[in-house]
Amino acid sequence: LTGSEHTATATLPAAFSDLLPHFLVEPEDEYIVKNKPVTLTCRSTPATQIYFKCNGEWVHQDDHLIERTVDPATALPVMQVTIDITRQQVEKIFGLDEYWCQCVAWSTTGTQKSQKAYIRIAYLRKNFEEEPQGKEVALDQEVLLRCHPPEGVPQAEVEWQRNEDVIDPASDPNFFITTDHNLVIKNARLADTGNYTCVAKNIVARRKSTSATVLVYVNGGWSTWTTWSSCSAVCGRGWQKRSRSCTNPTPLNGGTSCEGQNVQKSACVATCPVDGGWSEWSKWSACGADCSMWRTRECTQPSPGTGGKECQGLDLQSLNCTSEQCPQSECTTTHILGAEDVALYVGMVAVALCLTLLLIVVVLVYRRKKEGLDADVADSSILTTGFQPMGIKPSKPENSHLLTIQPDLTTTTTSYQGTLRSRHDAPGKFSMTNGPLLDPLPNGSHTLHNGKLNSDPAEFVSRLSTQTYFKTLPRDVANTSYGTFNFLGGRLTIPSTGISLLIPPEAIPRGKIYEIYLTVQRKEDLRLPLAGCQTLLSPVVSCGPPGVVLSRPVILSMDHCFDACLDNWAVRLKKQNYEGVWEDILLMGEELVSEPYYCQLEAETCRLFSEQLGTFALVGESLHMGAAKRLRLVLFSDAYCSTLEYNIRVYCMDDTQDVFKEVMQMERQLGGRLIDEPHVLLFKDSYHNLRLSIHDMPQAHWRSKLLAGYQEIPFYHIWNGSQRYLHCTFTLERLSLSTCELTCQLCVWQVEGEGQSFSLDFNIAKVTVSINCSFRTPHNATALAGPSAFQIPYLIRQKICSSLDAPCPNGADWRMLAQRLKLERHMSFFASKASPTSVILDLWEAQHFHSGNINQLATVMADIGKQEAMIFLVSDGEC
Repeated sequence: LTGSEHTATATLPAAFSDLLPHFLVEPEDEYIVKNKPVTLTCRSTPATQIYFKCNGEWVHQDDHLIERTVDPATALPVMQVTIDITRQQVEKIFGLDEYWCQCVAWSTTGTQKSQKAYIRIAYLRKNFEEEPQGKEVALDQEVLLRCHPPEGVPQAEVEWQRNEDVIDPASDPNFFITTDHNLVIKNARLADTGNYTCVAKNIVARRKSTSATVLVYVNGGWSTWTTWSSCSAVCGRGWQKRSRSCTNPTPLNGGTSCEGQNVQKSACVATCPVDGGWSEWSKWSACGADCSMWRTRECTQPSPGTGGKECQGLDLQSLNCTSEQCPQSECTTTHILGAEDVALYVGMVAVALCLTLLLIVVVLVYRRKKEGLDADVADSSILTTGFQPMGIKPSKPENSHLLTIQPDLTTTTTSYQGTLRSRHDAPGKFSMTNGPLLDPLPNGSHTLHNGKLNSDPAEFVSRLSTQTYFKTLPRDVANTSYGTFNFLGGRLTIPSTGISLLIPPEAIPRGKIYEIYLTVQRKEDLRLPLAGCQTLLSPVVSCGPPGVVLSRPVILSMDHCFDACLDNWAVRLKKQNYEGVWEDILLMGEELVSEPYYCQLEAETCRLFSEQLGTFALVGESLHMGAAKRLRLVLFSDAYCSTLEYNIRVYCMDDTQDVFKEVMQMERQLGGRLIDEPHVLLFKDSYHNLRLSIHDMPQAHWRSKLLAGYQEIPFYHIWNGSQRYLHCTFTLERLSLSTCELTCQLCVWQVEGEGQSFSLDFNIAKVTVSINCSFRTPHNATALAGPSAFQIPYLIRQKICSSLDAPCPNGADWRMLAQRLKLERHMSFFASKASPTSVILDLWEAQHFHSGNINQLATVMADIGKQEAMIFLVSDGEC
């Protein structure tokens, strides 16, 4: 063979000369691994000659290895040719074509070509195009691990390993390998936690990806509650608890622990054991036929109960009769006893008849007096509902704005607008008289000026406390505010307590004047019943008199001391009814607009819309241990120290202004002084006590006289909120009277919880400003009525309401006003009122009495796009 031309001659038997050659073995595709050549083989029969052609060129005959044999089955001549292909030969081929070889065989009758065999250089790159990534998955979650193997020829096969063991989806159907080599774990099991590796391999090499760690975690779940334990007290008030564990299931592999309390405690009252006691002996019985008489007693004074001891001794005694007392015969005795019984019965009947006649006479006399009394009080408007309204003289036509009404307090009216509470509905709640609930002041002792009653506060409190219902109200003038109001409304404020009552315009019906009070109750004077883990979150506030008719809700503002997150709390508004029983009237966050009460909760304040006056308080129950109360830590010391001993008192109180005011006033009386700014501490519902300690005192000048390293306040003393003045006293001793500088660290923390540390650095001899100065508020500032009580003038308010109450297609109405004032949460409540705008303005007045800017409200009106924004620029004379 030379180039592409060749000549060949062969001689075949005549019997086979007309047969075309056919191939018994054809060359197949091969891969060159590294530098090792591959061998191609071709076998044909019958053939006179056979050669290879590679990439269209004949292979030189010297590179062929030809063998001639005879097929024993057909006796035909067989030719086999083999060639070796090297890596260098294949690499010489450039371009898009691949290196191929083909076998060509021919005989006298023609030629035949075999299939093409492609020869490729095998390889497998090192880097995976995509490697699996580790994951943390929950139990039973589906897991997908991706893998894109390295480029290679031939294409690499992929298998997955877990902890070096090959995963076989056929034996474990929870695994599935996709066509694009990704591993799917259908439902993650704890046993599936491990290191997963993607393995790619072909004839050249075997590559492993980096291991991906799959962590199957289990979130904890609560077990069922255990039964309540027995009461901790053998007798009287104690605690009982129940528990649950985070074992259903137990958190594993970093799964979240259970949220909430693992222990619940509840107050309980253990019935004290009662030992039995004997009653008095009965009288001796008559002498019986057996010449004996007897008497008995019973174990009923008291009866034994709750494991108490039974009575010891005999319950029956017998005694022999004398011979004279023995009956002569049974018949004689029976006859005598029968006669005595008849006489007794006749006497009893006579007495009963006399008593019946006497009762009839009394009833008749009572009815006649009652008819006369009803005629006198049938039209009284106050009976059991509140103060006596007072008539107002008709105003002159030119004074239609009613801002300068001077009521006539010397007369009373017999008309009362609105419904009256029947006196039969609440017997004994108020004394039924013809006059007002409170005795009127003497003529000339008071005047109504700007809607405010000017009289002696002590006299008002004295009159208030003489009434039946109000005997439980405090007589503390400093914590009571009152005033007289008409339809123009007003406000009452108790200074330095954060407690106020806003009486909006038109809340009091026209033609009525009410004398209204506002007071804060001391917790020790009014024990609020708390069940289980409930805690008091606000002061107990009374406003009244209860039962007065209101045309629209008033707004009562008071501080609270919880974190204001209703996800952590179930907060209820409680109200004391006429019988003194506390009732739940509202669950915070689930208010119904149809109810007479509605709460607007702020970070530190609660504003109650109420259509009824009464005594209110906020009571909360934590839903899990993330709930926290705000405590205010206040430090006091003696104003003057002339001895070596020096006391520091640390108060831990609810973070409300009324409690702080009481403590400050009490310390003023004790001669104390404030030595540091108050600090706020979040106290969590974890059942752990509060610990306080002082550290880092200069040992050369001071030492502590406490034996323990810290002081501790029990959890429930703080949590229930019923003890207002909880404090710890640290007694220190200075080594010399000349030592006046004190530096130390006060640490306050909840056991197993977070804490705070405060640095103290002060001079114990330095005279400080009196702590009472911040509470000197003029009494006449506690009650404001009429225009002086509001920032928005009355006529301007009416214009705003008429402008925004009507629905506007583009939303430029009261709804936009609520949104701009960030009150959109209460849209449903506003919409339920006849004038939504008026209620929004009431709330704005309650929020911004001391800090509000009327120009800011005007800006909001301008943003809404109302032309009525210019009404804020009217003159005072117009208003």
